[in-house]
Amino acid sequence: VQLQASGGGLAQAGGSLRLSCAASGRTFRSYAMGWFRQAPGKEREFVASISWSGGVAAYADSVKFRFSISRDNAKNTVYLHMNRLIPEDTAVYYCAHSQFSTRDPSLYDSWGQGTQVTVSS
Repeated sequence: VQLQASGGGLAQAGGSLRLSCAASGRTFRSYAMGWFRQAPGKEREFVASISWSGGVAAYADSVKFRFSISRDNAKNTVYLHMNRLIPEDTAVYYCAHSQFSTRDPSLYDSWGQGTQVTVSS
C-alpha cells in the first residue's frame, strides 16, 4: 500500500489543523492505521492509532483530549484532527499502516512521506 499524507502547515497556538492520509490499494480497510511524529533532534513518537473498523483508537498522553483520529474506509483515508495546538506539537507527521492497532512503530510496514506541522506561540 502507498500512503500520501497532507494537510500540514503553519498554525497558531490554540488553533486547529486536520491531517489526511490517503491510501492506495484495496486492503486499506483490513488494516489498522497510525500517526507518528518526529520533531528536530528527537526520535519518532507515537501519536494515535485506529483499528481497521475505526472502533478502537489509542492516543499518546501528550495529545489525548486534543487530537482525534478517524478513518473513512470508503475513501481509503485516515484523518488526524488536531485541536488546541501547542508549539510542542511542531513536527513532521507520518501516517503508517499495520496489521495491528499498536503504538510500536516497528509493527508498521508502510509509511507515508510526512507532512510538516508548525505551531507558533
